[in-house]
Amino acid sequence: MKLHKPCIAHIPAYVDALQRGWSPDVLRPDASQEQLRKISEDAASFVADLDDPTAKAGPVTLPDGSNVSRLPSMRRWIWDKGFCGHIGLRWRPGTEDLPPTCPGHIGYAVVPWRRGEGLATVALIAILPEAKAIGLRHVDITTSPENHASIRVIEKAGGTLMNRYTAEKALGGHETLRFQIPLTG
Repeated sequence: MKLHKPCIAHIPAYVDALQRGWSPDVLRPDASQEQLRKISEDAASFVADLDDPTAKAGPVTLPDGSNVSRLPSMRRWIWDKGFCGHIGLRWRPGTEDLPPTCPGHIGYAVVPWRRGEGLATVALIAILPEAKAIGLRHVDITTSPENHASIRVIEKAGGTLMNRYTAEKALGGHETLRFQIPLTG
């Protein structure tokens, strides 16, 4: 398994996953159709905006349809004999704190036909040095209590359950678990 910076050469595999029903946003299944539209309009800009450490790509659409300012972020495509999903890292410079509309530092999604192979765990472990390199001392990752596979991924990567809370209404208002992975020591 490798993490690849998104590139135009791999866009056909990404498009194939979107067309097969995979959504890169677990909170917004309709994101796949939005991304297919953006790719058809300007694939190069779409790919460039996925790796956005200066937050220049514009606002982010939340599950309720509202928009918020984008945080600095990077996305990597999970690649193992083809496109398998993505993992993203977002942050606020100089702090581990995130705004209430950003559930965690790291989010990931694996295509359904490659789930259960340990790819999310390996990808999560692989992106942690990137988080440390930008100055984070820990990362927060959230998931729903019913997502047992994601809970296992986070725990295998060293995550500890910190709390259970109700997500912001803009994020769906559902029960959420917040895990933390230390990056120091």
